Amino acid sequence: MYYKLYIDSVFFIQFVMNLYLLSITGKILKCTATHGRILLGALLGAGMICLVILLPLGNMRIRLLLGVIPVSMCMIRVVFAFRGFRLLVRSSMAMALCGFFMGSIVLWLDRRLVWMRRWLYGIWAFAFLGFFAYRFLQVLIHRFEKEKESNVKKIRIPLGEKTVYMMALLDTGNHLTEPVNGAPVCIVSENAAKEFQDFFLPERYHAIPYQSIGKNRGILNAYEIPEIIIEESYREISCKRVIIAICNTGISQDSVYQMILHPGLIES
Repeated sequence: MYYKLYIDSVFFIQFVMNLYLLSITGKILKCTATHGRILLGALLGAGMICLVILLPLGNMRIRLLLGVIPVSMCMIRVVFAFRGFRLLVRSSMAMALCGFFMGSIVLWLDRRLVWMRRWLYGIWAFAFLGFFAYRFLQVLIHRFEKEKESNVKKIRIPLGEKTVYMMALLDTGNHLTEPVNGAPVCIVSENAAKEFQDFFLPERYHAIPYQSIGKNRGILNAYEIPEIIIEESYREISCKRVIIAICNTGISQDSVYQMILHPGLIES
């Protein structure tokens, strides 16, 4: 009895499996690695396994048994830059355990998704596409969060002898304006508004109509305050006679910001 192995298929399957194993192992060990390092480690591991298979030493099972741990250690060393031998061994054992469970899942799916066998590489092709789709989505989410963080500004509100400090989000989607003169309107949470509610004078009151997505129209209570100073890295922007509406829409209690700035304040 003999087996016919196609080296290109072995390389692709090992490559896809290594992508998942390195990612899962990194999560277990709480280690981070760049996408490039994971890709390089997966390619290295797939190539080394192919070399182990091609070596004319003993039977296939012995070669794989003797080669799996060294290959795992090399991949982990390249991807996570571990140095200690004991740490490499423990990490390799964790990867081997992940590989055991992953292999079981793949076999279970392969037996039930018979239609996948008609496609080239079967379930591994879908696993490959799924991995890169997941990574691509991760990059998009990371960029969105980074961009959102860069739009969080530190502001201060001088009110006579008192100065209120808070964080504010510069939201380009905030188009709330005063209906009479079209002045930009910022939004502050109710909790943050308590810091300077004594300065909300009746003669500076404004009624701001609004309509949020999926909700009915309404009126926000707003007041005009003398000045808001927006602090940036290399400059400060002083905005005079700013209208602030009190509303918790879009501002959760756990948010790092307590106010939503109107983009018109920066543009002007």
